[in-house]
Amino acid sequence: MKGLQDKVALVTGGSSGIGQAIAIRLGEEGARVAINYVGRPEGAITTREAIEHGVEMCVKKVAEAGGRPILVEADVSDEQAVGGMYDRVMSEYGRLDILVNNAGIQVAADSDELSAADFDKVLAVNLRGAFLCARQAVRSFLSTERPGVIVNVSSVHQLIPKPRFLGYSVSKGGMQNLTRSLALEYAGRGIRVNGIGPGATVTPINRSWIDDPVKRRMVEEHIPMRRAGGAEEMAAAAAFLCSDEAAYITGQTLFIDGGLTLYPSFETTWSSE
Repeated sequence: MKGLQDKVALVTGGSSGIGQAIAIRLGEEGARVAINYVGRPEGAITTREAIEHGVEMCVKKVAEAGGRPILVEADVSDEQAVGGMYDRVMSEYGRLDILVNNAGIQVAADSDELSAADFDKVLAVNLRGAFLCARQAVRSFLSTERPGVIVNVSSVHQLIPKPRFLGYSVSKGGMQNLTRSLALEYAGRGIRVNGIGPGATVTPINRSWIDDPVKRRMVEEHIPMRRAGGAEEMAAAAAFLCSDEAAYITGQTLFIDGGLTLYPSFETTWSSE
């Protein structure tokens, strides 16, 4: 894709799943990638090795980019830790061109039983963390007077309610307006802000239904395309939004969901003729 060679990217939550796939894809496209993780160092190391030693042009492009991908441990909900993470990236690479806000968690509970602590924890990582990282990225872009890109990894659940995952749904709804507000505020200063909205995706966070044939069939029957997505498909969309191919796109969320946000219950007419 145009414009990713030699770019410096920071991917939060890069130790597994969609974040790992995005880090690998950006590395394959020639970017230098800082991989953020917290509590999953083994996964983060796997990501680094995949970027350096993965198939085809990955090794060559990362080497040509001038440096080894770096691992940066930081809790994105911690303001001081986020500052330290950016200091490390700047120290290693001298600039930042791309931020991918991917770090996220979820807690399942009936909403009347959900503790305030668990609700706050989910919003702290998913929304406060995205804000803290985006704010630092914008400051970096402005201070170096370079254009920059932010891609927020949201979810179909910024639109579709998700019962028993109240904190997650609220955080992703907030991320939609984080994306749109930042995009509007900084569009005239060379900063693009977009999001991707994954649907049901085969990643470790969804292991409970992926590994159960009955549950997986139930999930996939609700998707118009009748299958779950792959992390690599989400990474391809994110890489596109990071690239110069998307130079005239800002403030948008691209849903990669097999048609899940098309109100699949209306696939056959039942309300009226």
